[in-house]
Amino acid sequence: MRRRLSSPLPKRHGLDAARLKLPAEGPWQTVRDHLVDRLPVAPERIDAMFGERRFVGTDGPLALDAPFVPDSFVWFHRDLPDEVPVPFDIEVIHRDDDLLVVHKPHFLATIPRGKHVLETALVRLRKRLDLPSLSPAHRLDRVTAGLIVFVIRPELRGAYQTLFANRRVHKEYEAIAPVRDDLELPVTISSRIVKERGVIVAREVDGEPNAETRIELVERRDGIGRYRVTPFTGRTHQIRVHMSSLGIPILGDSFYPTVTETPLDDFSRPLQLLAKTLAFTDPISRERRHFETPATLQAWTSYEDWARPA
Repeated sequence: MRRRLSSPLPKRHGLDAARLKLPAEGPWQTVRDHLVDRLPVAPERIDAMFGERRFVGTDGPLALDAPFVPDSFVWFHRDLPDEVPVPFDIEVIHRDDDLLVVHKPHFLATIPRGKHVLETALVRLRKRLDLPSLSPAHRLDRVTAGLIVFVIRPELRGAYQTLFANRRVHKEYEAIAPVRDDLELPVTISSRIVKERGVIVAREVDGEPNAETRIELVERRDGIGRYRVTPFTGRTHQIRVHMSSLGIPILGDSFYPTVTETPLDDFSRPLQLLAKTLAFTDPISRERRHFETPATLQAWTSYEDWARPA
């Protein structure tokens, strides 16, 4: 097995440098020519990054006129996007030598992606706890709050990620949504959900089911209910799609049943969905693990304040 080259650049903000392998052949005379064609960055910015010694090869920083060398590698740290600070903290629920379990707040992405890099749970925790190799065993949507398991020791990452990927984790969510008197609950809904690249919402289509969710009404008052939701599969937006299809869309959902554009700096109406409980047999110790967040959903504890127009 070929050994992966180590990055000559240190982590920045807890993130590894990007690594590019140059093609085996091509028309480029310089590394700069290739990067202009390859990166979604203005040529002027690429030139400035060369001036800042941001592009590095195996022998050190690359000059603006560095020749194109087939099959060589280039490392660099990408420019960070302008981000809106998320004004909510991450709460540590559990920590041992192997695992870190936290409560992620609403509006904070799990991992860096697109417009969210520094304002993500992974980057915040790597910096705050000085755990540069921390990695998530699974993910939560940015707008969903609740429990996430992170793996502290890199050599154990695969075991825990496989545990979640193979659906060997019991998950329970809590949701606040309207109550329908004509809806018989509890109910288990199965359907086929697809999420197309470039489309922000998922949808149900005909075909063999690939998503299954059990929905129970735990408590009700003033026309809204507190629901216990157990997903048996893990399709994108599965709980949100299924509850909306039953005519009980989750309060604060800006995607289902109708897409409503919400500014990134508007934190007034968080999605009322909480990843409440995680339970599994630890793949390393074989012990039974059970975690529960003490958090509650805003619309249930103070519905009048939550529903008041901003």
